[in-house]
Amino acid sequence: MPYILILYYSRYGATAEMARLIARGVEETPGVEARLRTVPAVSAVCEATEDSIPNAGAPYAELDDLRHCAGLTLGSPTRFGNMAAPLKYFLDGTSPLWLAGALIGKPAAVFTSTSSLHGGQETTLLSMMLPLLHHGMMILGLPYRETDLLRTTTGGTPYGPSHHAGGESNLPLSEEEKRLCLALGRRIARAALALGKAAKE
Repeated sequence: MPYILILYYSRYGATAEMARLIARGVEETPGVEARLRTVPAVSAVCEATEDSIPNAGAPYAELDDLRHCAGLTLGSPTRFGNMAAPLKYFLDGTSPLWLAGALIGKPAAVFTSTSSLHGGQETTLLSMMLPLLHHGMMILGLPYRETDLLRTTTGGTPYGPSHHAGGESNLPLSEEEKRLCLALGRRIARAALALGKAAKE
């Protein structure tokens, strides 16, 4: 069965929760499944060696998870308006997939969590889109028919779901944020199925 890879890095758990909600949205669509994967932390001083299996949560991603996916959602907390270093480090190692054109034409989407409401949500989402465009992926956002985009006072953007976690990074996802995550999961699953069908015709 084709799968949507939900690849993320999470420091305090909010981005991981968003990933799980997106996975639920994916699996509401018959004919496609979700695959959750994360990346290990990196050291600011030198490259750290992590165990091959994390203590909790999703397994670490491998290039083959990307190579064989029908679609990708990429999630990260914001770091000064940019994706977090561990996710960037993993993406920097995807040159073999770029050389092979393995991701060309596949749908992709992005999501983020920030500690402040105006802390760079949209620039972080845009920063994650750039390597996906270089891979030839087709970027999906959230259309305004998702009316939570018009009402939310927390996170939520047309570039992808977002979450306002607060200064202590402990605010729960709002109902609007949850619904937007579910909507993105459904949207990318349907797009992957439609593109897969078109490729076979």
